[in-house]
Amino acid sequence: MSIGFGIFLMAVGAIIAFAVPGLWQVEGANWELIGWIVLGAGALITLLGIIMAARSGRTSQVSRTAVDPDTGTRVERTERRDDVL
Repeated sequence: MSIGFGIFLMAVGAIIAFAVPGLWQVEGANWELIGWIVLGAGALITLLGIIMAARSGRTSQVSRTAVDPDTGTRVERTERRDDVL
């Protein structure tokens, strides 16, 4: 989701930076600077989204169920590892 939103912000920022200043001028507003800021924010959000997606893909979870031979009770063990490549 954040990758798509970042790409959307980059597109909007590019439109604001390159198209809007030629269409109209508003006193006190630098449309080109606003567009570059939105474009940079979109690039940052996209980069963070890619990093988070790569990190979440390296997690593995293993569940094991066994019966304890001494007591006859069921034992469930869950292991989570973040170092799986």
